[in-house]
Amino acid sequence: MAVWQTNNIAASADRCRKEEETMNRSSRTVKLVEMALLVAIILILAFTPLGYIKTLGLEITLIVVPVTIGAIILGPLGGAVLGAVFGITSFIQCFGMSPFGAVLLGINPFGTFVVCVVSRILMGWLTGLIYKGLSKFPKMKNWKILIANLAGPILNTFFFMSTLVIFFFSSDYIQSLAGGLNPFRFVIAFVGVNGLVEAAACFVVGSAITKALQVAMKNK
Repeated sequence: MAVWQTNNIAASADRCRKEEETMNRSSRTVKLVEMALLVAIILILAFTPLGYIKTLGLEITLIVVPVTIGAIILGPLGGAVLGAVFGITSFIQCFGMSPFGAVLLGINPFGTFVVCVVSRILMGWLTGLIYKGLSKFPKMKNWKILIANLAGPILNTFFFMSTLVIFFFSSDYIQSLAGGLNPFRFVIAFVGVNGLVEAAACFVVGSAITKALQVAMKNK
């Protein structure tokens, strides 16, 4: 009798282990599909007129929206990967597609890579960390998506402009745009509208899509 009970317990434990492994594989598959979908959206936005709104000096980018959504759904690592994809597409634009980026590339290729790629990796990673941190507080349940979707474009603008100032503020090209302004005033003047539009787009569109995706995943 004891042997039968032991065997039964072992069989039950084995079934539970196999079910857990199956669920983990299924979860990983879902995350890979979500990652692939968001990467595809980033690529479509990056290489069509949908992703960039041309303005004087800068391009207002809506690609920050899928990066922020991915950082929330897939976590900090997923946000960093999507940020890298965003950054690489932005760097590719510097080879002729973006006049502003082409000028930066001609001045300092390494600095241009940092501005385009590294800043976007940091943005995606930190957005994921912010959402993950807020998730630990029950009182933030109704606010964490909104805050993370607002943090994404703010961090994107912050890191982009910080690295731009570090690597290029002393260049003749940026000095001609600055018109004698100090770095702080230059940043405010250069990205005022850009930052507001990106923040508004990500806050409204990103929050709605993220909430819908989370509801859809819970109903599976």
